[in-house]
Amino acid sequence: MLKRTTGRLLLLLLVVTGSAGTINDNSISKSERKYASGLMKDTYKDAVNTTKGLSEAQLNFKVAPDKWSVTECMYHIAAAEKTLWAMFEGAMKTAANPEKRSEIKATDEQIVAMVQNRTQKFQAPEPIQPKNTGFTSLDAALADFRNSRTEHIKYIKNSTEDLRNHVVQMPFGWIDCYQLYIFIAAHSKRHTLQMIEVKSDQGFPGK
Repeated sequence: MLKRTTGRLLLLLLVVTGSAGTINDNSISKSERKYASGLMKDTYKDAVNTTKGLSEAQLNFKVAPDKWSVTECMYHIAAAEKTLWAMFEGAMKTAANPEKRSEIKATDEQIVAMVQNRTQKFQAPEPIQPKNTGFTSLDAALADFRNSRTEHIKYIKNSTEDLRNHVVQMPFGWIDCYQLYIFIAAHSKRHTLQMIEVKSDQGFPGK
């Protein structure tokens, strides 16, 4: 009896101190966690697979002088991944502001669809344009992207932070940090679609 009581007390202590790794009431749900991690994994695979098996001529082909090649798209994907994550971390370090949740007008699905919609074109900020990323090879960009995604997937699987009640203002409106997280995943998909567009151009080299 004493042993059982002691065991219960120890378990209670672990839960109270957080040492048991339990998810708190303010963390995202199991389904939200699964969706976000799956989106990160799937969009990573899609981006990497789109570059596989291409020759140097194919990787560097441009539809027009002012358009990006497959390699340049990957430079941008890898650089933007870190920039957007820095934005995410900065937002999570600020105080929660649940009073701003009423400002959020888009659902999670709408955020993903909007980011991936290639019919709407935007100018990338100077620091994450391919020429300014610091990458000099596709392999370097892929390695950097892999390292970033590995950490980001690990984060969403284990985080107990209150992503929903940290709300940030973006150029298109207010979103919470869970939505910012899936925005990051959708962003790489957006430029994967751009790489696919390059590969489908009639002038794309045969090899």
